[in-house]
Amino acid sequence: QVQLVESGGGLVLPGGSLRLSCVVSISFHSTNSMGWYRQAPGKERELVASMTSVTSGDRTSYADFVKGRFTISKNNAKNTVDLQMNSLQPEDTAVYYCYADQLLGGRTIVYWGQGTQVTVSS
Repeated sequence: QVQLVESGGGLVLPGGSLRLSCVVSISFHSTNSMGWYRQAPGKERELVASMTSVTSGDRTSYADFVKGRFTISKNNAKNTVDLQMNSLQPEDTAVYYCYADQLLGGRTIVYWGQGTQVTVSS
């Protein structure tokens, strides 16, 4: 059974930083893409950042609202996908979910973590 376990959420002041980490129980080589979504109260879940395996390496992608502030990375030794979040603002408050997907038999299978709360408030 594939498991993703997030950590690193919490309460931070506006302008502060947090680093989220997600331990992925499957080999990165078996995944198509990995990344982070978030969902604020009363809103749809939205993509924050992703990392997709391509022939030349990994292609990263960011939502416009986090470009220049958030950085996605992976640690092959620890099998984690991380999200460094800087210059946090109250509108970044949300539950952040890690995901990984695989292409199996012509279908895309998506796995999710349980989510970690990030609250930006003074």
